[in-house]
Amino acid sequence: MPQPETRAADIQNSEAATVGALATPALLLDQDRLDRNFARLSSRMAAQGVVLRPHMKTAKSIDIARRAHPSGAGPITVSTLAEAEYFAQHGFRDITYAVGLAPHTAARAMHLRKAGIDIKVLLDSSEQAAMLGAAGRAAGVIPSAFIEIDCDGHRGGLTGTGPKLLVVATALAEASVKLAGVLTHAGESYSLSMPAALVAAAENERTLAVAAATTLRAAGHECPVVSVGSTPTAHFAEDLTGVTEMRAGVYMFFDLVMHGVGVCTTDDIAISVLATVIGTKAERGWILVDAGWMALSRDRGTAAQRVDQGYGLVCDVAGKIYPDLIVSQASQEHGILTIRPGSAHSLPHLPIGAKVRILPNHACATASQHELYNVVSAGSDAVHARWPRMRGW
Repeated sequence: MPQPETRAADIQNSEAATVGALATPALLLDQDRLDRNFARLSSRMAAQGVVLRPHMKTAKSIDIARRAHPSGAGPITVSTLAEAEYFAQHGFRDITYAVGLAPHTAARAMHLRKAGIDIKVLLDSSEQAAMLGAAGRAAGVIPSAFIEIDCDGHRGGLTGTGPKLLVVATALAEASVKLAGVLTHAGESYSLSMPAALVAAAENERTLAVAAATTLRAAGHECPVVSVGSTPTAHFAEDLTGVTEMRAGVYMFFDLVMHGVGVCTTDDIAISVLATVIGTKAERGWILVDAGWMALSRDRGTAAQRVDQGYGLVCDVAGKIYPDLIVSQASQEHGILTIRPGSAHSLPHLPIGAKVRILPNHACATASQHELYNVVSAGSDAVHARWPRMRGW
């Protein structure tokens, strides 16, 4: 797919050999943390005998996809057809497009299938089944689709034991669409924070997905794949009996929302935004930086959690957190750093020109504001790689 024009800051950053020399704002990726996060979930799923299908909507990078599957192009999940096309161009053939189907996306997905990509799509209605069948016939291919199961009222999907499940399965058969299986996403797990509640959410996700597959099989429909997944439930599931694959995405990077949920520590968060101090207002307790919501995103996902991290938690240039220093306000290109209300800590001395790192609330949203990762390692100022990100739909 066509890539967007490179920004001037990225041109400067392409020549920068150290973090200190980067033009800001810039997206940093700690490769050590990334690899540790990959290993953590991969080993957990391997121990339970479940295939891990990483969701590449977070990273949108072939370099990161290859680290997720170091032995070769393995199964992935995507959230846009542009992602599917991008990863297909780089050798990934087993792709699940985990967003509800529309006429134009059905036709576009079938072009990929005609090109030899094993792309599976997602739907929850007879109308979509008929539409997909028509798109398959037009492309001269046999489509493959998951039926989406709603496990917690978070978004789309069918009740796993409701009558519509078999109606949609029959509609798929009538449209000559292969039933890939059932797929669910425990999105409401993002609002939890207690381990027992997260374990319960994971078990509910598993139970409803397996029940739906059992219902389909009892009615004579093949249902080879039972796909579940969210980063919280992936890390808290104690029993995955009947599940064949796990999908997760933000686990690669983690973020402050996942920290608030209790899935990770701040030492696991692999991305940060490098910013430069551009002013101070001591009388207001402010430090101004050149990273606003265009660099950090407008995501305020921690506002509903026990600890509100503003627009991000602030670290020194080496990644050490300043106690209770947050980005409390953000305009388009300005961030205002303040001490968290009620804290006894003092504002650090940060002169104009000093650099800081800001840990994101939502890794997917923050990464999407940038066109490349400046790859670093713990304890080093060197930028040893630059990994492009794809964008678009």
